Parts: sequence; C-alpha cells; structure tokens
Amino acid sequence: MPKIAFLFPGQGSQAVGMGQELINEEQVSQAIFERADQKLGYSLSEIMLNGPEETLKRTENTQPALVTMSTAVLELLHKENIKPDFVAGHSLGEYSALVAAGAMSFEDAVFAVRNRGLFMEEAVPFGEGAMAAVLGLESSVLGEVCSSVNLETSETAELANLNCPGQIVISGSAKGVELASEKAKEAGAKRVIPLQVSGPFHSSLMKPAAEKLQTILGQLTVTDASIPVIANVSAKGVQDATQIRENLIEQVYSPVLWEDTIRTLLAEGVDLFVEVGSGNVLSGLVRKVERRAKVVAVSNREGVLKVKEMLEGVTE
Repeated sequence: MPKIAFLFPGQGSQAVGMGQELINEEQVSQAIFERADQKLGYSLSEIMLNGPEETLKRTENTQPALVTMSTAVLELLHKENIKPDFVAGHSLGEYSALVAAGAMSFEDAVFAVRNRGLFMEEAVPFGEGAMAAVLGLESSVLGEVCSSVNLETSETAELANLNCPGQIVISGSAKGVELASEKAKEAGAKRVIPLQVSGPFHSSLMKPAAEKLQTILGQLTVTDASIPVIANVSAKGVQDATQIRENLIEQVYSPVLWEDTIRTLLAEGVDLFVEVGSGNVLSGLVRKVERRAKVVAVSNREGVLKVKEMLEGVTE
C-alpha cells in the first residue's frame, strides 16, 4: 500500500471565501464550520466567507479559520476512507495535524489556536517586531548573520521558518530583522522580502505567549496520537501526549523545521503528500525539497477525487 502524508497549512494560506464550496455542497464539512462558531462564540465562518480581509488576517481569526478549513476538508477525505500514515502541519497547522491524528478534538484545537493567536498578538506591541524571507542563503550562513546581530547589538534576529532550500524566514525585533536583512544581502542573499505580519513569530520574543498558552493547553485534553505527527520543533515523529503538549509550547518561540520535516517523511517512504485545506503553499515547498515528489492540494471534493485517482495509480 502507498504511504500517505497529510500536510496542513499555516498563516498566509487564508483567503476570504475559503470554505464557500464546502458549506454549499458538503454536509459533513458544513458541520465543522458550525461547530467552530459554537465553540468560539462568534461567527468565524462569516469572517471566512465574507471577510473583510483585514479582519480575517488578524492572527486570532486566521489561526482558527485555517484549522476549521483544514478539518472540514479532512472530513471529506475520511468520508472516502482516505487516511494518512503520517501528518505534519506548518506552525499553527500542527494543531490541524493533531486533530487528524486523533490527539486533540477539533473543538479544543480551534479554541487553542484562537487563544494562541491572541497571546502572540499581545506578546510584542505592533510595529516592534518583524519577519523577513531570505532567499538564496544557506541556513548556516544566515544563522551566523543573525548571531552577529544579536552579539553586536541589543536587538533580536533569529531563524524562524526553515521552509526549503534557499528559503528561510527570520524573525525578531524590527531593528534586528532590518540589520540582519542588510547583512544577509552582504553575505550573498539573492533577495530579502519583508513579510506583512503583526509580530515576530517563532522567535524568543514570543516566550510570553508560550507561557500563557501553557495554561490554556493545561485545561485541554491531549491524548497519544494514533499515527506519527512530525513535530515542527524537531522534525521527528511524535505520538506521546506529554511530548506533544511540550512541543506545542516550545513551537511558539522556536523555528519551524519544515524542510527537515519533508525530508523525514521522504525517508519514511511517503509516496504521496496531500495538502489539506486552503491554498497550495506547502505543495510548492515540498517540490522545492524533492521535485519528483507526488503532491496534491485538496480544498474541495474535486481534490479528494484527484487523491483517489493518484492512489489508484500508485497501487497499480
């Protein structure tokens, strides 16, 4: 049998109108949107469907919206008896992965990321933190660039998302990221692109958010995962509930090891990568790690049927 990995997107994959087709046509998916609204106590689905974009882009809305969209698509895959051997999620997508692995209920996941988003917004005042994508520089070189900024100044610059070869996001104080961006260009980076984000995510400046999240997670049920969840913080498969909980807290202020995550899945013999939810950002990153990988992004029934066809092709 072919090995399947489900991948779940993180912040940046949201779009106003996501889920409209599911709500119109898929009863099992529609129920997920209703459960999200009920758990959160406001109409998240209205924001997802109609925006405005600025409201959807607010971290405390984006995070539960993406978990909701991913879980709604997951239900369609389950309905067709398409189940993964491994799961992984980019940043907040790890919560969607935990739902898929049976380690966390959907309601708990959507509640956790709503609070996670609020805590991340509160951790650093708007404008004091920043992130930037650095293209065309090795992680070891960029790591040295960030270290030099930290040693030479009182500013913060750290590796945040190691997405794929030649694409790394840095995070930290606004001045720290600016200085690191200049040094990265001097060190040979092809491009440095400032990101339109509200805070320095996945940096040590997020530790206050992690402390608050620890309290929330302590109130929720986390159980052993039924299949390996490749963790952002280690790029290793995890199933133990205690370790999962610890990883979720550490993940807030630690880099997302996405390239290593995909390499771990390839080493496990994964035949098909399925991006579950909104957009196709992760599909592109997988191909940059391994251009021959079989990848499909699924956001509706048409995508589910494509997965079925691909699996039949692999089986044959």
